[in-house]
Amino acid sequence: MIETIKKNLGPAADDLLVYKAKFSAGHLHLPGGDFVERVMLPSDRHPAVLRNMQLLYNTGRLSGTGYLSILPVDQGIEHSAGASFAPNPIYFDPENIVRLAVEGGCNAVASTLGVLGAIARRFAHRIPFIVKLNHNELLTYPNKHDQILFANVDQAFDMGAVAVGATIYYGSDESTRQIQEITEAFHYAHELGLVTVLWAYLRNPAFQTKEADYHLAADLTGQANHLAATIEADIVKQKQPATNGGFTALKFGKTDKRVYSELTSDHPIDLTRYQVINCYMGRAGLINSGGASSGESDLAEAVTTAVINKRAGGMGLISGRKAFQKPMKDGVTLLNAIQDVYLCKEVTIA
Repeated sequence: MIETIKKNLGPAADDLLVYKAKFSAGHLHLPGGDFVERVMLPSDRHPAVLRNMQLLYNTGRLSGTGYLSILPVDQGIEHSAGASFAPNPIYFDPENIVRLAVEGGCNAVASTLGVLGAIARRFAHRIPFIVKLNHNELLTYPNKHDQILFANVDQAFDMGAVAVGATIYYGSDESTRQIQEITEAFHYAHELGLVTVLWAYLRNPAFQTKEADYHLAADLTGQANHLAATIEADIVKQKQPATNGGFTALKFGKTDKRVYSELTSDHPIDLTRYQVINCYMGRAGLINSGGASSGESDLAEAVTTAVINKRAGGMGLISGRKAFQKPMKDGVTLLNAIQDVYLCKEVTIA
């Protein structure tokens, strides 16, 4: 297994697999089969939340490891159905989305109220559902970027879901309303025993400059993660960082020079570890997103992202377009390759 992982990592294999992180993993609450009892039990979470979190951990190929492999397919709204599913039209049918998650050995499938509701009676007992409550739709002209509610917590509970998900566009003009809406939704979800998953994304045109895309900065995404944990997200979904210094480059907010000199470096494992640090030192699990499909390089990119996440102290990967924008057999292969990283004992915490 490790040789296949090294092959997919290519020339970066030695560096990514042996690098020692700048900030010690000894301070982190790391994933593991006992995560619910070791980390979550002292919290204010309802016993049913702990049960449903354990169900997530006990499903699929990663069962018992404390790591998560989730298939997210909300792109029919977020990126338009045509743009998302034309590469493989079978995924216009919700049943094939869930079948990919099942056959791919995922811990859960995350999608819209409509997708999961269409096949709930057939699959809700076979794989945990995560119902995404809000979306950014692209039919409004001109396009705008605002997460609006498409579903409510009761609908997710009634169909047998174990979790709800939502996105907040931190940094956007609409973020204040989104924070208030999702805080209320997450509070109610916890009352019903549902796990909460937050897509803690950044969105502001000022974050994209000639020098860098600071939507992917470790310091800014790290703060988004901290805000996500503040509203009691049990799991935080975040894009893996590709740069740093957003606060200093954009000259806003507040930071500390030690963030850049002592807590991070330019290494991708250090940048991702800073995201974990901001998830209450790992009390809220960090899952990184797999990103857009790039074609032939998808497998190598997915394995690289998984290795960085695992060695940084993250809890797993949530990968959609790389899996469903290709034949189902190839999608299953990609999902299994991601899972193999978390199953491989030779890929250790940095």
